[in-house]
Amino acid sequence: MIARGHAGTIRERLERLEREQLSPYAALAAESRGRERPTEPDPVRTEFQRDRDRIIHLCRSFRRLAQKTQVFIAAREDHLRTRLSHTLEVAQIGRTIAKALRLNEDLTEAIALGHDVGHTPFGHAGEWALDETYRRYDPEASFHHAEHSIRVLTVLEREGRGLNLTHETLEGIAAHSKGQQDTGDTLTPPDGVTLEAMVVRVSDRIAYLNHDLDDCLRSGLLTLDDLPRSTVEVLGERHSDRVGTMVEDVIDHSEDKPRLEMSERVTAAMDELKDFLFRHVYLGPPMLPARRKVFGVVAALFDLYMESDEAYTADIGPVPGFTAMRARSVCDYVAGMTDRFARDRYVEHFLPSGYPQF
Repeated sequence: MIARGHAGTIRERLERLEREQLSPYAALAAESRGRERPTEPDPVRTEFQRDRDRIIHLCRSFRRLAQKTQVFIAAREDHLRTRLSHTLEVAQIGRTIAKALRLNEDLTEAIALGHDVGHTPFGHAGEWALDETYRRYDPEASFHHAEHSIRVLTVLEREGRGLNLTHETLEGIAAHSKGQQDTGDTLTPPDGVTLEAMVVRVSDRIAYLNHDLDDCLRSGLLTLDDLPRSTVEVLGERHSDRVGTMVEDVIDHSEDKPRLEMSERVTAAMDELKDFLFRHVYLGPPMLPARRKVFGVVAALFDLYMESDEAYTADIGPVPGFTAMRARSVCDYVAGMTDRFARDRYVEHFLPSGYPQF
């Protein structure tokens, strides 16, 4: 047991340091709006530290991100990013920005670590495929990875108990997604969302623009000469230069302000790079054959579990009562698959087996 000193517990000392040292715009752990199920304070860790630790230690969906696609589906190159390495890069960038702006690093890290736990196998192609297939069985439903991350953390993990995270961490995770919005349009926080959440939101974009480009250059899909010249001139030719330019621009224009800001010059270059990657990579011809295969795998598995009680019972469990409930359960199951597990289930159910093994 941690003994209480004259200055209180370690947690109380940390909370006092937050009050004394953090920006007036930072979220303070001692002023958290709490959890759905109240818990006793920890003697060592603040509430946001506990959120971070619960995601790392207790969240199976977090661990499965190591086997989920970032951009390259079924990549054979060991150094290409996965959804987990993306998450770690977002957390690192987020902590750097939060520290410089004197925001709450622990909350920033917790949001970053949890922001993609609801992602499907096969990256965004899997997300689009699952949304399309789910709607066929329940027209009122939809699938989006940010919303599903909240469902994972509040409903699905720990046999339905969830991780019981703070409201601030969950709100930050729900607010992280930007789609194809321009960077400047994503910097204004929705009502009630912390600056730490906005740091993760911009860090997510900084991370994926840079590491996806780095992976494309490494794989030979792109060369620097393919990029818009103005993008290279503003952001830099090397990966570290590009990350540094974006991070420093956020810090320089946001210090001691109640909001995040960036220069028009850098946001324009970021948006030019974003649009280029969407046009030539994410939605471009090189990825089209893989995307078609992903839609086929996801739709086939979803249809199988909806139509075959035997397959559903064998892989998922007892069959729910009506279509919408069953579709929700199938969606949860398929979304939780890793790339490898989804391929294995597809092979097992749809491809002929080899000779019997004795």
